[in-house]
Amino acid sequence: MKTRIISGCVMLPLLVVVYLGGYWLMAAAFLVGIIGLHEFYKGFEASGAKPCRPLGYAAAVMLYANAFLPVNDRYIYFWVALVTMASMIYGFDVEHRKLEDMTSTLMGILYTVFLSYHIVLIDRTEHSILIWLVFLAAFGTDIMAYFTGMAMGKHKLCPHLSPKKSVEGAVGGVVGAVILCGLFGHFLVPEQQFTCLIIGFFGSIISQFGDLSASAFKRQMGIKDYGNLIPGHGGILDRFDSVLFVAPVVYYCIEFVA
Repeated sequence: MKTRIISGCVMLPLLVVVYLGGYWLMAAAFLVGIIGLHEFYKGFEASGAKPCRPLGYAAAVMLYANAFLPVNDRYIYFWVALVTMASMIYGFDVEHRKLEDMTSTLMGILYTVFLSYHIVLIDRTEHSILIWLVFLAAFGTDIMAYFTGMAMGKHKLCPHLSPKKSVEGAVGGVVGAVILCGLFGHFLVPEQQFTCLIIGFFGSIISQFGDLSASAFKRQMGIKDYGNLIPGHGGILDRFDSVLFVAPVVYYCIEFVA
């Protein structure tokens, strides 16, 4: 616990990047995506799969290159179609490649690269200040669920995936995220307070799905952590798994609600 708290404090200065936004935030999101892709592929390789790393890295560069251009949704559609087809073509060598080689290649790209790119998309909207809700919902849920679970946790949430998580902790995480996002909206963007509350509620739930999804992959891969980059937390994916799920929630709430 002490190591986790210290590591968490060390990561706080990274919020400066969120404040700066623009290319600084894009670079940070790209690093999360590319390092996360490396960790995800490494986990699949531990289970015997052989994802195509060059294709994954090239796809990341292609998508983030769009950040230097005017907003173009059609380019993103083209990118999704292209990486899907390329991942399938990678499996043409049926004598040396298996089904999991193709699927792990595509899954890694969509999971770490495409989802992380939503941070860039949020920053390019007229409501870019709501980027803070990604981290308030994700990290707020994690912190509140952790302490609520320690204090009150009695009923296991998903013992086969994450034995330490409790139903009480999950509820506490949702309540904490709603309060944090609501306060953010009240003091900083009162005209968007309703949107902030929606994001706090649904973002917290999706955040926990993201955490459990990462745990499910680790179980299947036979690994404890995705890496050891962050002491007490593991790898980038161990820390940002919930962020990857929350970022799309915030972006599409901005698009359809705000």
